[in-house]
Amino acid sequence: MRLYYEVQGNGSPIVMIHSGGVDSRVWKYMAADLAQSFQVITFDGRGTGRSPAPQQPISLVEDLRALLEHLELDRVTLVGHSMGGQVATDFTLSYPSMVECLVVIAPSLTGYTFSPEFAAYMASVNAAAPDIAKLVELSLAGPIYRATMASPHRDFLREMTASYMTRVFTEWKSFEVLWPEPPAIERLEEITARTLFIRGTIEWPDMDNIAECYSRVPAIQHAVIQEADHMLILTHAQQLVDHIRLFVKGELDDAANAARK
Repeated sequence: MRLYYEVQGNGSPIVMIHSGGVDSRVWKYMAADLAQSFQVITFDGRGTGRSPAPQQPISLVEDLRALLEHLELDRVTLVGHSMGGQVATDFTLSYPSMVECLVVIAPSLTGYTFSPEFAAYMASVNAAAPDIAKLVELSLAGPIYRATMASPHRDFLREMTASYMTRVFTEWKSFEVLWPEPPAIERLEEITARTLFIRGTIEWPDMDNIAECYSRVPAIQHAVIQEADHMLILTHAQQLVDHIRLFVKGELDDAANAARK
């Protein structure tokens, strides 16, 4: 296994899949806490952190399958953030018997067409290439990072983003990611795993649309974290851990009902 990974704790396995633009350090607040109840696996996706850069088109889904086989894990809970949520969803559709529970946090979704507003933001960021400092500045100036960039996590996120951008422009030989077909947006009702969709309130309008798409998953629950932006895994780690722990144990509905009384 060439991907860098870490294993903490004991119990039912939870595999955490980070987003693009960062690396597995982004889970540092959540992983240690979850490891008090579960076995937690974090890893650097290809081309991030301490994992090798892609030299040819890659499949993030097959990278995940290879990691689980290396760790001899037959059935896991997947927790994916942003593009990591997209990976987790596609993996669940490709290998349903291997997924006990699926948790997606502000996920992207294969087959979803993003709004002109989001596309314009991405175009403005990409136009700065290969100026890494400007890429980082423009990326993190996006409205979906407003809460995080006003928090004590600002410098940590900036450092991870700069590290990612540097590797992209100095080590990556291929930028093509292969996704399963047909795209997940056409098959969400096929997901049989219990699913939890979590998002913050400071997001592109696209997240509302993606949440609506995920509502087609038969056994899904939704949770919204107030005043949280796209990087809620940093700013609202404890709330996320509480939601995930209750969900995996099948107690989230009971907690929600008790809170409403």
